Amino acid sequence: MILNHLIGIYTHPKEEWQTIDTKHETYFYALTHIAFISLIPSLVAYYSSAHTGWSIGAGDIIRLSENTAIMMGIGMYFGLIAGVVALAVLIHELAKAFDATPTYTQSLELAAYTATPLFMVGFAGLYPELWVVMTALLVGISYSVYLLYSGVPILMHMPEDKGFIYSSSVVTCGLVLLVILMTGSVLVWGLTGGPVFVH
Repeated sequence: MILNHLIGIYTHPKEEWQTIDTKHETYFYALTHIAFISLIPSLVAYYSSAHTGWSIGAGDIIRLSENTAIMMGIGMYFGLIAGVVALAVLIHELAKAFDATPTYTQSLELAAYTATPLFMVGFAGLYPELWVVMTALLVGISYSVYLLYSGVPILMHMPEDKGFIYSSSVVTCGLVLLVILMTGSVLVWGLTGGPVFVH
């Protein structure tokens, strides 16, 4: 089952990391998980921006045209997958500095399951009020960081103190990667003509 670790990382994360470490699935399996989870924020972003609209403060409801919303959803979907794969490469390369030798599959598993709570925040977009989404995003980021710190010693087979420093390095690199992806998205959107708003 594609999402057979999903409940576990929420209800008993450390035990679930042990399970993931014990029976490593294939690289394709981890990629399938992230491809499926990435649908949530992408589809919700499309629906919210084209149909329900966004409310920012006391201003008017903001909606995008159908075509703009579709392009944004597709771009977001592939951007999220690319971001997780890039994070997995960072995890794999950083591990060498900490005398760990994870496989690319282990690195992708760590990236994919760590990113899952962040992607689940997409459901908050069904109620597109800025404060709701920002609150959910804060919770999602916090839990993703917790999953990273709890999963690194188990999946990377590191002592907890070294795992803490390694996890902190991954978080720092992940934030830099996020800024790069966001900047790239803005540039691409600008080159393609920018968003078209409707009333």
